[in-house]
Amino acid sequence: MVNEGQLLEFMKEIAYKPMTYQELEQHFQISEASDFKAFLKMLVALEDEGKILRTRSERYGVPERMNLLRGRIQAHAKGFGFLIPDDKEHGDVYIHANDLKSAMNGDIVLIRITSKSENGGRMEGEVERIVIRAVTQVVGVIEHHEAFAFVMPDDQRINRDIFIPKGKAKGAVSGQKVVVQINVYPEGRSAAEGEVIEILGHKNDPGVDILSIIRKHQLPEQFPEEVMAEAEAAPDVITEEEITSQNRRDLRNEVIVTIDGADAKDLDDAVHVKRLENGNLLLGVHIADVGYYVKERSALDQEAFLRGCSVYLVDRVIPMLPHRLSNGICSLNPQVDRLTLSCEIEFDAETLKQVRHDIFTSVIRTTERMTYTDVRDILTATEEEPQTELKERYAPLLDMFELMEHLAMRLRKSRMKRGAIDFDFQESKIIVDENGKAVDIVKRERSVAEQIIEEFMLVANETVAEHFYWMKVPFLYRIHEDPDQEKLQTFMTFAANFGHVVKGKGNSVHPRALQTLLDKIQGTKEATVISTMMLRSMKQAKYDAESLGHFGLAAEYYSHFTSPIRRYPDLAIHRIIREVIEGGGTLSAKRQEALAIRMPDVAQHSSQRERIAVEAERDTDRLKKCEYMLDKVGETFTGIIGSVTSFGMFVELENSVEGLIRLGDMTDDYYNFHQDHMILVGERTSKIYRIGDEVEITVNRVNMSDHTIDFVFAGTKGNSDRYFGRAGRKRQDAAPAGDRSGDRKPARGRKPASATGGNSTDRRKPREGGDNRPRQGDKRSVGSDARGIKGKKKDFKRGPRTSAVTEGQATNPWTEDTRLVLDFDAVDKEKGTTPSDREESGTYFSNPFAGKPPKKKKSGSSQGGNKKLRKKTSSSGVFNGGKDSSKSSSIVLDPAQKKAKKKKDKAKKAMGGFVRKKK
Repeated sequence: MVNEGQLLEFMKEIAYKPMTYQELEQHFQISEASDFKAFLKMLVALEDEGKILRTRSERYGVPERMNLLRGRIQAHAKGFGFLIPDDKEHGDVYIHANDLKSAMNGDIVLIRITSKSENGGRMEGEVERIVIRAVTQVVGVIEHHEAFAFVMPDDQRINRDIFIPKGKAKGAVSGQKVVVQINVYPEGRSAAEGEVIEILGHKNDPGVDILSIIRKHQLPEQFPEEVMAEAEAAPDVITEEEITSQNRRDLRNEVIVTIDGADAKDLDDAVHVKRLENGNLLLGVHIADVGYYVKERSALDQEAFLRGCSVYLVDRVIPMLPHRLSNGICSLNPQVDRLTLSCEIEFDAETLKQVRHDIFTSVIRTTERMTYTDVRDILTATEEEPQTELKERYAPLLDMFELMEHLAMRLRKSRMKRGAIDFDFQESKIIVDENGKAVDIVKRERSVAEQIIEEFMLVANETVAEHFYWMKVPFLYRIHEDPDQEKLQTFMTFAANFGHVVKGKGNSVHPRALQTLLDKIQGTKEATVISTMMLRSMKQAKYDAESLGHFGLAAEYYSHFTSPIRRYPDLAIHRIIREVIEGGGTLSAKRQEALAIRMPDVAQHSSQRERIAVEAERDTDRLKKCEYMLDKVGETFTGIIGSVTSFGMFVELENSVEGLIRLGDMTDDYYNFHQDHMILVGERTSKIYRIGDEVEITVNRVNMSDHTIDFVFAGTKGNSDRYFGRAGRKRQDAAPAGDRSGDRKPARGRKPASATGGNSTDRRKPREGGDNRPRQGDKRSVGSDARGIKGKKKDFKRGPRTSAVTEGQATNPWTEDTRLVLDFDAVDKEKGTTPSDREESGTYFSNPFAGKPPKKKKSGSSQGGNKKLRKKTSSSGVFNGGKDSSKSSSIVLDPAQKKAKKKKDKAKKAMGGFVRKKK
């Protein structure tokens, strides 16, 4: 029986011509009735997922061969978006706001490429079909009107309000945060329609802020009953029979310790180091055998897969597995027997090369539960602070701790020598009180103890990845692809402006050359700016079923093996490892085939869940940092410029809080942005601001709705009455500095249809009589794009003195989470479908491999103007939502139906309608 992978590979072959299902049946020699039924079911599923298409002549092919691309939409707050293609060979595709149709952030779509740059620049496209809806629920603030209500989404990337019909608000009152289930998705200019399914509380109530972020990212807080039942059935202790029947290696007499944060409870890794009789060093890394208790396809496994990973928010952890497991039988607590997977590595004492390694199932009994603080204090003790009490308490372990430090530092030196890149950015930790309010922000320490665990986890991950790569079994790898050539070239040019030349050209740059540059600039004024720009040129790390190497670690093979309690990929490969060990070093052909099909899906899903977790963590960090700065408006601090943009510059304070100095608040001169050098230059004074400069700032405004902070230069007065929403319109309703009572009101309004194509929804109360004409102040943000009314680019020689900064811009566009670039386990660890319409799938081409789609018949009068902004009209000249008027005219409504439809449309228009075209 042919599987999904084989079918897709066959259809991607150059010689393939679209076939009917009967022809495919003959090609794959499907004779059994049951196999034929399963084959048809697979075709339908692949078509629904947009992985294959069915033409008008009932023939099947892949989208790539039909001038289409499948991928995920990454929306931007300013309305446009990018397609992240499933096909790795294609780069991201820019999609103009008018070409997104009704696609929302995260949706899986099929797009058509509309233009390709001859010089290798970014492609542009337009959405042809939405395959899977990712956004089914929206969190936002509800506002009531006489006959309806609407919800303003918290997610800035959803720039349309949600229409709530009368009786669907569940009793929510204006100003409350609610969760809305979308029932009808937006079409043309009409708003999405939904109903309130949960009321979180008033937007200013304690705890609602974090709860809103949890609901926004749809993070599951509670475990289903069947999952908890399985967790409760797990044993509290292991028996001797379990150990002997599984032929596990007994390491209970070895001196093994865990080293974690003081408040950690899920202790999933333990280590030991000793010197062998031949003088070599033996490192043992022992990881809790979570896969033994979480069986494949069990309710626990399915829930863990859906969650993907544990999420570490400021005031709580949303675990991947129930605490009954993570803090119980799977936690390597001291002086109790625990089942583990072990990786032992012998290093040559002189060269530090691996002499041998062994990966096996084991049982251990940890000697001590150590904390980072205690190990650090022991290893950094001085005559002034001898740490006598600690040393006496852990006297039997002192020699091993010193040997651990010796080995870890040598491993680190070896890793850096081969070219691994070390971005030593300072992380922070937000301290909250019992009510969840932020009371302090402290620097997160990366001491010698954290470095020891970090190096041991890294070498174990590399060893496991290489071992199973050469065994040729399906596996999951952690990959970090080479930087984008264009971004890397931009960075090299930028570094050259400071007199630093990076050896290499484009993608041929070795990571060692980048680390050499970091070493060279250490301690210099430009160190921060060059390190930041280098990080921005990197791609994000992700999971993959193929071993493509890890650029940042300069590792040819890398995986995640060391945290099965909090990461699903680790759990998945634990099962494979144990199966291979128990199978005598091999897997059956059937199992190999099944894993080969499943691993790519696990990799893609886990990468997506990781992105969601990082976004949620980042959202809560920004929220609590804003909360912490609320009572510091008017105070002066020293900060470092971390980013320079066309609308201002972001300044980072010593406590890691970041704020924006807007161009409109830089009143001493008119400043021009030089993108090549990433600087702002004053026209009159020639004053230059660049990344890395130290500046004195005053906190000017804290906006709790958008989680943004505005700074001004110390000694200057900011334009505190100016605040811009998404549409670039002045926000008269913004709260005064430090006042939470005036949080965002419905001001992200619809821009004039003549300027933008009507891609947003007006959030202000509709005028009486249904007058929806453009209002004063409805401007198009110059910064959003440079397209005019007819789609032609305009020449803007200089922007306005007061930049119309959108809410999306008010967040640093360059902020990057280093966990998605470089994989440091110790840093991580401490942190503690709507089916597609079948009719659409086959209507793209009459000839499936034609270069262009067939021309559509024109309805009504001649359709002039720009193709993207042209709207079809019926014979009466009334806009009909972009649908073919010939189809619309075939629908006949009786007077009662017309009256009901007119009443409903009037309510929708009042919030997100359109402007009737004038003749």
